Amino acid sequence: MTTPPLRSASSVGYQVNRLARLFETALRQRIAAHGVVPGQFPALLALFERDGRTQRELCEVASVDQSTMAKTLARMRRDGLVCEEPDPGDGRRTRYHLTPAARALEPELAAAGHDVIAQATQGIPAATLAAFDQTLAEMARNLVQPPARSTGSWPSTYGGVGRPGAGTAASGR
Repeated sequence: MTTPPLRSASSVGYQVNRLARLFETALRQRIAAHGVVPGQFPALLALFERDGRTQRELCEVASVDQSTMAKTLARMRRDGLVCEEPDPGDGRRTRYHLTPAARALEPELAAAGHDVIAQATQGIPAATLAAFDQTLAEMARNLVQPPARSTGSWPSTYGGVGRPGAGTAASGR
């Protein structure tokens, strides 16, 4: 059995990673003037949606580990974007709140995010985007669930990355 190279145009893993880096670069260019970096963006969005989250809640929403979020929150405190307060119900927990300066950035940061999405999706039909969104959600779900038992066969599509038989005529797809 030969495995196709992971770094190729036919590898879904490579393409998704490349797309994420391109999104990050485009976002960085749009938000830099506001003193925000892409690593802070998911935490800010989560706090825009619901202020006063714990570090653990922010980790879950942003899909990052505790140490990464701790560093991000430390930088956000330093930059005057968040402040922390003890949880009134459990003093062992800390809740993070947006500062007025961070709250004032919400319209500009939201617009920057929407601009990047609009640029990335221009000219792509809505049905294609809906199918892509569903596919991405299914892939994310597959990666957070325990892996299914592999049959050892690799599909010819997507550079061998995916469920055995996915995307092939034999699988009925």
